Amino acid sequence: MLEEHELLEHQGSEKMTVGNEREDWVEQVDTILKEWCQGDYVLGEHWFVHRFNPQCPLTQNSENDVQEETDIFESEVKGFVVVTQTCDIVRTCISRPFIEVVPLVEVSESSLREVQKGRRPQYAYIAGVASLNLVADLDRVMTIEKPVLVGWERQSGCFNDEEVRVLGQALARKRSRFAFPDDFNEFAQKLQKRLKDKHDKQSNEGEALRALREIRVTAEPSWNASEVKLVFWFILSQEQATYEGIMWNQYLKYWLDLMPPFERFKSVDGSVVTLEDITAKDYIESSPLDLDHLSS
Repeated sequence: MLEEHELLEHQGSEKMTVGNEREDWVEQVDTILKEWCQGDYVLGEHWFVHRFNPQCPLTQNSENDVQEETDIFESEVKGFVVVTQTCDIVRTCISRPFIEVVPLVEVSESSLREVQKGRRPQYAYIAGVASLNLVADLDRVMTIEKPVLVGWERQSGCFNDEEVRVLGQALARKRSRFAFPDDFNEFAQKLQKRLKDKHDKQSNEGEALRALREIRVTAEPSWNASEVKLVFWFILSQEQATYEGIMWNQYLKYWLDLMPPFERFKSVDGSVVTLEDITAKDYIESSPLDLDHLSS
């Protein structure tokens, strides 16, 4: 039988062994994490966890799970995208132990193009899985501890600086996008419906819409004014010369005519421009249109 001092020495030795093993494991995790970047993803059998109120389940999954007498539901997803900033991913898991991930969901080809152009803020375009029609669902975010990534097969989501920048903009816009007044949403509904209906049509108008990088709108003097002048910026995705065959003035007039002056929106103007044409002031003082609220 061990004497008291021998027992204390034995317990101390065990603690040192456990401590050393933990240090080795932390070092291994930190080393692996140095390979991960924001936008990297994993495919396969994965499960998203969310909590719900059994008294008022909102989704079909949570309604089905009420019978299980739990308020936590796991749903299978096609994979996850890491949305934590790269600088926080690579920090040691001792001081920053958590990572945020969002699930990958499948969308139609037309929706994929809308996501790529930033018109569906609920989602983010991930170049690495675009060929599979998968996008990141930013409405669902799950927190995991960093060692979970050790068991995942990392795949690159972004391949160049531009794709990294676009992803960062999508993540930022999800949390900071401008909330248009309700009367403007109703006022511009015909235009937005036209954009959605015609974007993928094999027509001259469809070609024109696909040539646009984004559509932004400015309210002068302000969105809260009793009388407002609206200015729409239809910004081309490439140099205007590429689309010389498109009758931009004709389409611009048609799109603006869908929004005749009404109540406090006293006038509607617009221009088709490139990024080189629009001033930085006009760009930052305008807000991009999106199509999320038109989705079924």
